[in-house]
Amino acid sequence: MSGYRLDVRIDAAVLVPVFRDRDGELRLVMIRRTAVGIHGGQLAYPGGRSEAIDGSLLETALREAEEEIGLSREQVEVLAPLPPVETITTGYRIFPFLARIRHPGEWRMQPAEVDEVIEVSIRDLLRPEALQIGLERAPNWDAPKQIAYFQVGAGKLWGASYRITRPLLKRLTAGEWATI
Repeated sequence: MSGYRLDVRIDAAVLVPVFRDRDGELRLVMIRRTAVGIHGGQLAYPGGRSEAIDGSLLETALREAEEEIGLSREQVEVLAPLPPVETITTGYRIFPFLARIRHPGEWRMQPAEVDEVIEVSIRDLLRPEALQIGLERAPNWDAPKQIAYFQVGAGKLWGASYRITRPLLKRLTAGEWATI
């Protein structure tokens, strides 16, 4: 397991930004992480590990979103905390927060952490062909594992981000948050 301790969880938080585009289509904002580190190159939501300066996990999510993609707190309306998920191999417990955002017009990416900001259409994620199952390999896995994922352009949304997104899609399409 490459030195990861699964008996101790590290708290982290992510912001799950959602907005309506000019055509009224609902979109999630995701990032493609840089190729560095255990999560390198993966699609994810902006966020990261909690730090001493954060007064809460929500503060962690807001700080990380501002650092990683330039999304200021003034552009964010937090709608709800979502169920936490645990990573399977790296020992993180991730606390996601759904937030309606005002699109900043231009994303200011932190180049050391983010390669790309992706605005994913909910409609595209709901297409039957978007949900896939395939073999994936992580740097600290002994062998490839069969996993479910969403095909997002040329990328795959899998792991903890997939486990945040999958149940959220049903809730978003059911109109649980009518203000979005």
